[in-house]
Amino acid sequence: MNHKICFSHIFSGIILGFVLLLASCSNNNWPQFRGPDNNMVAVNANLPDDWGIGKNIRWTYDLTGTGWSSPVVWGNKVFIASAFAEKKAPEKPDNYELQEDTSYRNDIYRWEVTCIDLKTGKKLWQEVARKGSPRGSAQSGNTYASETPVTDGKRVYVYFGMTGVYCYDLNGKLLWQKDPGAWPTLNGWGTGSSPVIYKDLLFLQVDNEKSSFVVALNAATGEEKWRAERQEKTNYCTPVIWKNTIRDELVTAGKFARSYDPATGKLLWQLNMGGEMSIASPVADKDHLYIGIASGYEAKGNFFSVIAGAEGDITPPEGQRISKGVAWSQPKAEVGSTSPLLHNGLIYFLGGRGGKMACFDAATGDSVYRAKADSMAGCWASPWANNDKIFLTDEKGTTHVFRAGKKFEALSKNKLDDKFWSSVAITKDAYILKGVKSLYCIGK
Repeated sequence: MNHKICFSHIFSGIILGFVLLLASCSNNNWPQFRGPDNNMVAVNANLPDDWGIGKNIRWTYDLTGTGWSSPVVWGNKVFIASAFAEKKAPEKPDNYELQEDTSYRNDIYRWEVTCIDLKTGKKLWQEVARKGSPRGSAQSGNTYASETPVTDGKRVYVYFGMTGVYCYDLNGKLLWQKDPGAWPTLNGWGTGSSPVIYKDLLFLQVDNEKSSFVVALNAATGEEKWRAERQEKTNYCTPVIWKNTIRDELVTAGKFARSYDPATGKLLWQLNMGGEMSIASPVADKDHLYIGIASGYEAKGNFFSVIAGAEGDITPPEGQRISKGVAWSQPKAEVGSTSPLLHNGLIYFLGGRGGKMACFDAATGDSVYRAKADSMAGCWASPWANNDKIFLTDEKGTTHVFRAGKKFEALSKNKLDDKFWSSVAITKDAYILKGVKSLYCIGK
């Protein structure tokens, strides 16, 4: 064997891998809901702390459709999903029993995927995924495009709930589409769980009132690889891939938290969380996964720290707060609709109704502080962290900025004249915020 040639090949491979790693880091892609690591954490000095009309706004893109889905970014391309009502019956009041209503069958929508240039804010392409009547109802506070797309850099996958899942290449060519089925949701409120991707598989959590399941599809073809039936009703949380010190897991939330082997669908562990429905998604580090459920709408609820490597039923015995798979549990966490934020050993619950804020120690579950933010409207978007600051955009367009740490400290507010329910996408030097009226690129 020519050892010089062998060493040369190995050295070249190392250099190539390092170059690819640097390229990936420099792009700082934001490929899915809550970012590449499902945690809404960025550490970048190039991102602005303040913005507003005429300040640190690089461009805006006018929106004509509706959709609470968040933007995703790969390289210089921003992808958004929207639903356009071409014919629609008058809005019903929020307390209207939508499950008894079938007027949506006469509505006409078109579901679209749009790609926008990150540098200029100009539209690169736009494709109609489907046009026709919705296959289920949606509450007036929801939309028919509330699921965030996901991309692996080769393809972009857009899931429109009961309307179907569509796969495009990055230039807008439709590669495949799949119909996971249509089922009724609680009170006809609609859907909201976003897809996730892991290696060559695309995962959908399809929880509803009739036939709930989680399914894995071949990312290249849409072929079903495995399916696991779920004893759950309607949930709105997005599953996560937990890459811990023991293995990689697909974790879903509902009345039960459940973990599956991503490759086979085998159930690894389950945890009875003792609440109603899950909206917030879990967050994790290498050793623990932090997951919870509200006992009612925007109410305090149970929150758990699950230990990596857990197996079987890890529900703590009645009257206890730990088990063989649960390091601690907190029955009075501020679990609501926004996903919790894990940053530097602290877990933040931000943006409950009335500006409620709470912080817990991730190691022990002990309460660090509870506070109330001044003049905060309702919040649905996920909070994010950058360096020593925490950011949260409320639905009226104000981004509240707080000091990260064990003491509650409000720092500043940034205002945009729009309504926001979508979570931010973060690039190496800009924030992409999606309102009802416009898409905003915010950078120094």
